[in-house]
Amino acid sequence: MSRINDVGGMHGFPPIEREIEEPPFHADWEAHVFALNRALIGRGVYNLDEFRDAVERLPPQEFLASSYYERWFRALSTLLVEKGVCTAEELTGA
Repeated sequence: MSRINDVGGMHGFPPIEREIEEPPFHADWEAHVFALNRALIGRGVYNLDEFRDAVERLPPQEFLASSYYERWFRALSTLLVEKGVCTAEELTGA
């Protein structure tokens, strides 16, 4: 079954535009999300397959409207709640 992330060859999606000498991160928070994800995988909180699945489970509208690292942040937030590390309220500060 295809998920929203599997858009290769689908009509309606423009070609991927590459930035010349694109930096690895466009903002500091992206580097923090990258580091947090590495640390959580390294500590065994979840594994890479679980992380990828969490990204791919994002609702299509959210997936398409989010940047690459916004998807990462949403996926690791989802996994932290699913693994019982914290609650959704703790993540949102509610």
